[in-house]
Amino acid sequence: MTGTLPHFDLLLVGGGLSAGLIALALAKHRPKVRVGIIESGEQFGGNHTWSSFRADLSEEGADIAAPLIACSWPHYEVRFPSYRRQLEQGYQSAFSHKLHEALEATLPAHARFLGVPVSAINPNSVTLADQRTITAEAVLDARGQREAPHLELGFQKFVGLEVELAEPHGLTGPIIMDATIDQHDGYRFVYTLPFTPTTALIEDTYYADGPALDRETIVARIHAYAAEQGWRIIRTLRDEDGVLPIAIDGDIRAHLASSPEGIAPVGMAAGLFHPVTGYSFPDAVRLALHVAKLPDLSAVAIDRAVRTYAIETWESRGFYRLLNKMLFRAAYPEERRQILERFYTLNGGLVGRFYAGHSSMLDKMRILTGKPPIPIPRAIRGILKG
Repeated sequence: MTGTLPHFDLLLVGGGLSAGLIALALAKHRPKVRVGIIESGEQFGGNHTWSSFRADLSEEGADIAAPLIACSWPHYEVRFPSYRRQLEQGYQSAFSHKLHEALEATLPAHARFLGVPVSAINPNSVTLADQRTITAEAVLDARGQREAPHLELGFQKFVGLEVELAEPHGLTGPIIMDATIDQHDGYRFVYTLPFTPTTALIEDTYYADGPALDRETIVARIHAYAAEQGWRIIRTLRDEDGVLPIAIDGDIRAHLASSPEGIAPVGMAAGLFHPVTGYSFPDAVRLALHVAKLPDLSAVAIDRAVRTYAIETWESRGFYRLLNKMLFRAAYPEERRQILERFYTLNGGLVGRFYAGHSSMLDKMRILTGKPPIPIPRAIRGILKG
């Protein structure tokens, strides 16, 4: 990277999912806007698999996301001690390397900065670690999760192995929740995505009170799970891990106020993820379209619009945080499986709307009625606590 650095209309710091989708949405809807992305790693998107239900995205959103989608299935399965259920709803997975390829194909070389650490960001400029400066009409902060003292969070943590098997696994769709396994560290389930007849991503996942991740132990559990399914692993093709936030309570305005004024925080830093599932892909697509359609792309206008959008989204999801209060505050760790087990007996349309974050009033009433898996007085105490 030599010579004079270009000036941009919009400069994204952090080259992950949210930033990448914003760049792709602007390229499609506002192709004359000069967009640049700075990423400290060697590849945009990092090392991730992002999944979503097809119904989570609008037609316009699906069009933006299409270059990232690597696999899709017409149905998925859940497994609990008392039943197995297949739901006829489309499911899809995006790969981070597909995001990298899409950005390489969309943005000119001078607009892509890889392996470039940043030392300071301001509303109209970014200072690189080597003290050079890139200027822009607006700077967005897309550097991912950060400390969140104003939010009460639980954790969904996982280790995943993409493996090649000696024989076909026999799956025709994902198992997004196999909770028939032994429970450890809160609510535990295994999530399996069958990419080809003999390859799959197997993730061991925990809804836990703390973020600690014993990677070695969890990898051993994945191998044990595969053996129990009759799958013999030949080799590991790729691995990933993560600790995702689960929103329980908090002050979203105070959280956003901790980001410097004039620099819009986007993605996970703006609290844009499903409070219960931790899924961030649909929210990233929706925010990208929202930014691309703003009439004013100045730093002040984008910052105001993104913060307003984040606040409105957070406030619209109070019901999901109420469920998390019962899950994390009221339910004992060994009871959490019972709550999810009951939920997946409900109508498939209700389940789909829940994942999309569009539960109707009737859906909410149905989720909260019936025989509760935990005592009502304890559930009320959990809701009021904090």
